[in-house]
Amino acid sequence: MANAKQVERPLSPHLQIYRWQLPMITSILTRITGHALIFGGLMVYWWLFCAAVSDEYFQIANAVATSWFGDIVLTGSLWAVWYHYLAGLRHLVFDAGHGLDVPTATKLGWGLIIGSVLLTVITILVVQ
Repeated sequence: MANAKQVERPLSPHLQIYRWQLPMITSILTRITGHALIFGGLMVYWWLFCAAVSDEYFQIANAVATSWFGDIVLTGSLWAVWYHYLAGLRHLVFDAGHGLDVPTATKLGWGLIIGSVLLTVITILVVQ
């Protein structure tokens, strides 16, 4: 027993073994967008706080929020809101025991991605 041959392999499955699938990617993106929404929320909070404090602070916050950086953060946050919302609806469908087979989960994943992009574009067009 002491002379048993050691096998060089991972002790548990890891990302290099799993084949990436759309339901896996959308699940990971749901977590990422949930955390990323904090940055957009903080930017909006900072903007509102500066508006309440003084005109000088508001001018600085407004310059950042309306700059190319602010546009990217706020547009990304808008997409993250729609993505996270639709992912929550998909999760409700999964919790009800529907759509758990791989083809349906893949279709729901594509619907999630395409739907969030379309809703983001529609929202931007409506707001402007």
